[in-house]
Amino acid sequence: MPIFGMFDPTVILLIPAILLTLYAQGKVTRAYRAFSGVANRRGITGAQAARRILDANGLSNVRIEMTGGTLTDHYDPKGRVMRLSPQVYNDSSIASVSIAAHESGHAIQHGTGYGLLSFRNAIVPLVNVVSTLSWPLLLAGIVIAGTGRITTGNLIFDIGILFFAGVVVFHLVTLPVELNASNRAIAQLQQLGIVGADETKGAKKVLSAAAMTYVAALATAVLNLVRLLLIRGRD
Repeated sequence: MPIFGMFDPTVILLIPAILLTLYAQGKVTRAYRAFSGVANRRGITGAQAARRILDANGLSNVRIEMTGGTLTDHYDPKGRVMRLSPQVYNDSSIASVSIAAHESGHAIQHGTGYGLLSFRNAIVPLVNVVSTLSWPLLLAGIVIAGTGRITTGNLIFDIGILFFAGVVVFHLVTLPVELNASNRAIAQLQQLGIVGADETKGAKKVLSAAAMTYVAALATAVLNLVRLLLIRGRD
C-alpha cells in the first residue's frame, strides 16, 4: 500500500480518465450551447415534446413537473413523474426537446419493464451505501496497515475494494441504460414529427455529447478500481 508523503505512481492511471472527463464536459457544453439557441421548426417546448411522447406510448399517467436548477432533468420511477428544469420545460430549442425526449425514453423503459433499468433502480439504495463507505474504508485500511497491523488493514482495504466494485457495476449498467434511452428519444422525435429530418442531426449531437459523460464516468470508475487492485497487490 502507498506510504503517506510519497508519490504513488498508480495515480498516473487516472490521467486518461481525467482527460476523457474534461473532453466529455467540454463536448456537452459546446453541444448544449450550440443547440439551445436553435428553435425547432414546430416551436414545441420540452414539456410539450415529453407529453406527446409519453401519451403516444400509453404513459398518460406520468406527470411532468418543473424543477429548479440547470440540467436537473430526470425521470422518477417511484413517483412516475418527469421533472424538467425550467429552460428545458419552457424552451423550444432542439437541445430542450432532445433532453425531454431522453427523459421520456427512461419513462418508456420503465413502462415496458426494460431489464437493465429495473436492475439499476433495484441496486441504487445499495450503491448509495457502498459508494459512501468505500473510500473511508480504503483510507482506514491504509492507516491501520501503516501502524503495523497488516492483516487487519488489508482486510479493511479489501472490503473497501469490494464496495468500490459495486460502484463500478452501477456505472457499467448505467451506460447502456442511458444509450438506450437516447436511441428511444431519437426514434420518438422522428416518428412523432417533433423535429424534422434536418434537425435530427442536432438532436443526435446533443444526446451523444451527454452519453460521453457516462462513458467518462465508467472509465474513471474502472481505472480507479484497477489502481486500487495494483495498490493492494504491492503487499
